Amino acid sequence: MQQTSTWQHNLRYLWFGNFMTGMGFSMTMPFLPLFIQTLGHFGKWQLNLLSGTAFAVTFLAKAIVSPYWGKLADQYGRKPMCLRASLGMTVTITACGLVPNVTWLIVFRVIQGVFSGYINNANAIVAASVPHEKSGKALGTLATGNVVGTLLGPLLGGVLAGAAGYRSAFLVTGVMMFATFLMTLFCVHETFTPVKKDELVPTKQVFKQLRYPHLIWGLFITTLVIQAASMSVTPIISLLIGELVHHQGNVALVSGIIAALPGLVTLIASPLLGSLSDRVGPERVLIGGLIGAVIIFIPMSFVQNVWQLGILRLLLGISDAALLPAIQALMAFYVPQNAFGRIFSYNQSFQALGSVSGPMLGSVIASLFDYRGVFMMTACLEVFNLVLLLPATRPLRRKAAVSK
Repeated sequence: MQQTSTWQHNLRYLWFGNFMTGMGFSMTMPFLPLFIQTLGHFGKWQLNLLSGTAFAVTFLAKAIVSPYWGKLADQYGRKPMCLRASLGMTVTITACGLVPNVTWLIVFRVIQGVFSGYINNANAIVAASVPHEKSGKALGTLATGNVVGTLLGPLLGGVLAGAAGYRSAFLVTGVMMFATFLMTLFCVHETFTPVKKDELVPTKQVFKQLRYPHLIWGLFITTLVIQAASMSVTPIISLLIGELVHHQGNVALVSGIIAALPGLVTLIASPLLGSLSDRVGPERVLIGGLIGAVIIFIPMSFVQNVWQLGILRLLLGISDAALLPAIQALMAFYVPQNAFGRIFSYNQSFQALGSVSGPMLGSVIASLFDYRGVFMMTACLEVFNLVLLLPATRPLRRKAAVSK
């Protein structure tokens, strides 16, 4: 009974920590190019290059450094890594609001990526303590914290930037992350015995000892593809909507609504599909989510008006709700607890690579073909992922069939 109350207590506070972290990452993103514009006199080409660099360097740094933090998490605990990440974001995001020029902004965004990692360590804390039969629902619920924060962040950031200037949004985000640090410090409880460095199982040996290594690597690639698919429309969504409405009306408002629709549905559906994965198995929910994504992205390539796009993106939110919690649950099931930090951090690295590659692919495809071509490219990525994952999950599906 004590264990149950502990994981539920942690889930409550870590949900809020994920919410604040998701909001912190997203609050300043919509106006980052506009903020850079105030830091110097740049031509259009320079502004696009600097904006893209400032966006990408955070995720590239995260992808490179995450495995190192994962090793420390397995050695010293996941709560210290949450504290390190939230305090690191406090300092770096606050510093971004005080920079005198764009060079320092890029430097601090690199450092922000280096010290990130709150969400994957929060997932590891919950995964390590939640009862096996409730892990799907718990991790699905935890995932909604980041979703809500990412949805509300741009709205709050835009209000702050409009009312008090772009720098105010960075400073307020820094205060929020410091509140997250204090909340995690005093309210999150982890029972963890530190491991001596020479007693820590080497990472190569961890992968050799995995019961289903092909499954874990398949989950890494699936995380990359999901994130790339989600981010691929970022550079073109407002341009496509402007084309669909013939550049009439409030294109920015419509674009914001359309962009937010999948997240709103994911918020509602994640706990429900998490409960379903506890009953039928996360591997089946994951395969179903990928099939659903393919079915949804293909007709997106042929939309003729904004209503069709909106309805399809609503349905996409159901697919998204099935995918990420199922990945987290499968890793919790088939990764030894003494390697949670490293495996979850590798997963974060692949997610960060998706955040970089998705917008790049989307921009290239939109330039070579048209905006709708991005959706067909995304459908092809999901098909590739499905072909890769089907054999990796076959042993699990056979085992589930035999047990029934």
